[in-house]
Amino acid sequence: SEMGPNLSGTRRLRARTAQQLRNTISQGLPSTGMPGFKLPAAQLDALAAYIRSLNSTAAEANVPGNPLQGRAYFFGDGKCAECHMVRGRGKAIGPDLSNVGRELTAGEIGQVLRDPASRITPGYELLSVKLKDGRELSGFARGRTNFDLQLQGTDGEFHLLQQSQIAAIGEEKLPVMKPVTASKEMMRDLLAYLSNIVKVEEGIKNDPSTGAPGISFERIANPKPGDWLSYNGTLNGNRYSNLKQINTTNVQSLGVKWIFPIDHFGLEVTPIVADGVMYITGPNTAIALDALSGRQLWKYSRPRTVGLIGDASLGTNRGLAIYGDKVFMSTDNAHLIALNRVTGALVWDIYMPDEPQKYGSTVAPLVVRDTIIAGVSGGDRGIRGFLACYKADTGERVWRHWTIPLKGDPGAETWVGKEPVFGGGGTWLTGAYDASTDTLYWPTGNPWPDSDDKDRGGDNLYTNCILAIDPKTGEFKWHYQFTPHDVHDWDATEPPLLVDTVYQGQPRKLLLHADRNGFFYVLDRTNGTVLLAKPFAQRLTWTKGIGPDGRPLPPPDVESPFDCPSDAANWNSAAYSPVTRLMYVLTMEQCRARRTGNWKTSRQEVLPPQKFLRAFNIDSGKTAWEIPFLGTMFPKTWPGVMGTAGGLVFFGDPNGTFAAADERDGKVLWHFPTNVYMKASPMTFTVDGKQFVAIAAGPNILVFGLP
Repeated sequence: SEMGPNLSGTRRLRARTAQQLRNTISQGLPSTGMPGFKLPAAQLDALAAYIRSLNSTAAEANVPGNPLQGRAYFFGDGKCAECHMVRGRGKAIGPDLSNVGRELTAGEIGQVLRDPASRITPGYELLSVKLKDGRELSGFARGRTNFDLQLQGTDGEFHLLQQSQIAAIGEEKLPVMKPVTASKEMMRDLLAYLSNIVKVEEGIKNDPSTGAPGISFERIANPKPGDWLSYNGTLNGNRYSNLKQINTTNVQSLGVKWIFPIDHFGLEVTPIVADGVMYITGPNTAIALDALSGRQLWKYSRPRTVGLIGDASLGTNRGLAIYGDKVFMSTDNAHLIALNRVTGALVWDIYMPDEPQKYGSTVAPLVVRDTIIAGVSGGDRGIRGFLACYKADTGERVWRHWTIPLKGDPGAETWVGKEPVFGGGGTWLTGAYDASTDTLYWPTGNPWPDSDDKDRGGDNLYTNCILAIDPKTGEFKWHYQFTPHDVHDWDATEPPLLVDTVYQGQPRKLLLHADRNGFFYVLDRTNGTVLLAKPFAQRLTWTKGIGPDGRPLPPPDVESPFDCPSDAANWNSAAYSPVTRLMYVLTMEQCRARRTGNWKTSRQEVLPPQKFLRAFNIDSGKTAWEIPFLGTMFPKTWPGVMGTAGGLVFFGDPNGTFAAADERDGKVLWHFPTNVYMKASPMTFTVDGKQFVAIAAGPNILVFGLP
């Protein structure tokens, strides 16, 4: 009767265990008028189990039928895959069904198959929309307010509409999905498949997905104006945009357009934007947003991993890659995952390491052709670092390149003492790709143990290096080591910027790099030759300079009680302007007390750190201008830099201000107080012909635009 609540197919009851149900039956709910029932223990157990079964998900139930036959029908005669996806296969027009067996009961799934109108998935309400320009659209309301509408068309593409564009909206009464009219036996088999998709699909190698129209590598390599399709915007890593709608004459008018909060204190993500959709990450989380309004389109999240150490344990993640109909991200515990870019559903998930070491991952992956390249973190805790390449469609590993050689490998002779099974060499910062030479350039981290070198004599290759790698095979082309035998924790995980220009009187393919060791380098990226190595740190005590062979010279003759610099640069983005021929880098001036001699406090700070935004002339290495940052500095806050054709350099003040300066002389033209410590790097994009600038600050994504 209707005297009490429904006890079948109820999500509230589905979340309860049999023991909780047993307690409710025996004790009652006095506040609702339900009495307790003093039944024998066996009857209580049986009744609780029965009610639990009425609310069990389909995956928990023993659904009869042949799930393989049901799978064949789903992708064959049933034509279900023409609208729905399962584990990356099919089309993302309707809801992704990969996890439907864990979300609904068998009865609920069967009811929807027979009568699609009986259950509308939230975000899939069908609308017909008339626009003021005469167009008519039909699709699902993935997000909707009084001011905007995020419509997923029946072609699977998003239409991100403002109220000013809409003439009328009509609610569609009939669902897009038609009732399934299969035989009783086939309906039973289809239900068995949908109830157990996760189990059935394990071990089945799918064909490449046939989802929404994809983002091609040609478009990633040559992004159209307004797109930001990779971590640095372009594969050369220059963080320089050709957009100039926002420029030195109007930047003073920039204002906040929207804010999107994420529950994390220190975001380091750089958003990517494609076709008006922004993709961002937080700790083990990926989110798609309407780039014009900040409205959420979908969210994928998985629990944080317990027991991690280092940056991965903090939830650090620097962003996504996009290719085809997928976006790709690394997780804190070194998984690489692919998500459908329209629905956010998981397509594949692979664990990058083979060995049980202290691996994590914080890297934004990089797309090269039809593969995804990603690295690992943990070099400060002891890992054998590597870089790996995976097929975008399936996650199958194509190659793995170790950064730490073992006995018999080239470079093993540079480790004197114990074999470096845990030698470090993390690959946690996104590299760059040069199509003209078909070369991947990737920076590597410090050796381990960081400062204790008693068991690791020699140069310790291939730590603190730039690696030039064939992206098809993972084989070495060349390497350059900035700090051989590092005992200062001077990762070379600072951005490599690729520049084609006339240099020293001839056309050159250059690689620019400002290292933690205090030197600005210009390399010939075809062979690794050092063309320029100029100190940019004002105090250097570890070397007299860089010799003609590219190796550091011995320390100065007069021994200093200080180690200088501590960290002259870091992982945050740098930028290069082809107009000024300047490279823009956040730098830090700081010295620390030596660990030896009379200085007994290890790594004690002896001078307060001060950070600067500096512009280096790439021809001379000299500092053309600088902006000092005042106030208390926290070494862990390293916001990044971006240049634009509007003559601007956008940058974050670590203490919580986002600003823009004239790229020619460093004159600050605009600033905005975010009032949170900043650790991320800016980017820019266009929607509907309007330019915007975005940056993560503290727990927020901030987007700025002109009035």
